Amino acid sequence: MSQQTSLIQSEIDYDRDGKQTGFLRLPYSVHRSAYGWIPVPIVMFKNGAGPTALMMSGNHGDEYEGQIALTKLSQSLAAGDIQGRLIILPMANYPAAHAGLRTSPFDAGNLNRSFPGDPQGTPTEMIAHYIEEILMPLCDYFFDLHSGGSSLRYPATVLRKRGDTAEQEAALEALQMSFDAPFGFIFGGGGSGGGDPRVSSAAAHRKGVLGLSTELGGSGTITPAVLALAERGVKRLLHHIGLLLAYEPDAARGMRGMELTGPEYFVYARDEGLFEPYVDLMAEVKKGDAAGAIHHPETPWVAPTICHFEHDGLVICERIPARVERGDCLFHLATDIGN
Repeated sequence: MSQQTSLIQSEIDYDRDGKQTGFLRLPYSVHRSAYGWIPVPIVMFKNGAGPTALMMSGNHGDEYEGQIALTKLSQSLAAGDIQGRLIILPMANYPAAHAGLRTSPFDAGNLNRSFPGDPQGTPTEMIAHYIEEILMPLCDYFFDLHSGGSSLRYPATVLRKRGDTAEQEAALEALQMSFDAPFGFIFGGGGSGGGDPRVSSAAAHRKGVLGLSTELGGSGTITPAVLALAERGVKRLLHHIGLLLAYEPDAARGMRGMELTGPEYFVYARDEGLFEPYVDLMAEVKKGDAAGAIHHPETPWVAPTICHFEHDGLVICERIPARVERGDCLFHLATDIGN
């Protein structure tokens, strides 16, 4: 499937020097527009020899921090600022991002569960295929800026997988450290896409591209502090890989290295109702501690369902909407590396 030619046409010439702006034209024939196309915005800077990086946000459309950071970066840079090639997709799943939804209103597609995609498939599958089969082979680095979206909230965190070799592990660790977020964790297994072949980090791994992702806040809002960390981190990354040489990073503030290694790090709703959290984001908890109560105002005489943590750790993610259904993620934890 992945060897088939993409139907998406780019208005960008990936081999031409300079700054280019335009759209990836994804054919979309519907009742109101027989020969229409979906406009996925793309910006590219190219200046001589050097590494190629793809920076992406809007993988989930309700995650806004990365979309703003990459939009501002696109406007602030000139081609002469770059040594190499930088490709930016600020609204990678454009239908979802335009609607402010995690998934596409056109096909209910979750782009970060759609790789390697299908060039003849749904719009989301076509975007995933184009990213993995057309863009990633051009790249040395891939950065996917996520946040908690409308249902979750994180502190500013940079995520990565472990490297397959000592050399790759060192390179990934250096990338993570260069972003200099307050938290950086290594994931594998469980939720958060760990071990899932359908996510963008797995696509980058298949193509031999060094990649990072982030969780930069969330709750469907923008905060000045987290946005400033995102903008600073993006430039520090580009400087570290040799694309933004003239940028002078400030002193590193330090990152707490964490890991997420299994499903026991997650707390899920076991019932439906209104969730009352017993702890806040960044709380240190112990296995067996009560995480919160799910109340049932439809039957107020019924006792609440109490949820518990199944592991020691730091609460690094919390649910935002109080209304929950069975299977919703309420919290997840991270632990210091080696603990």
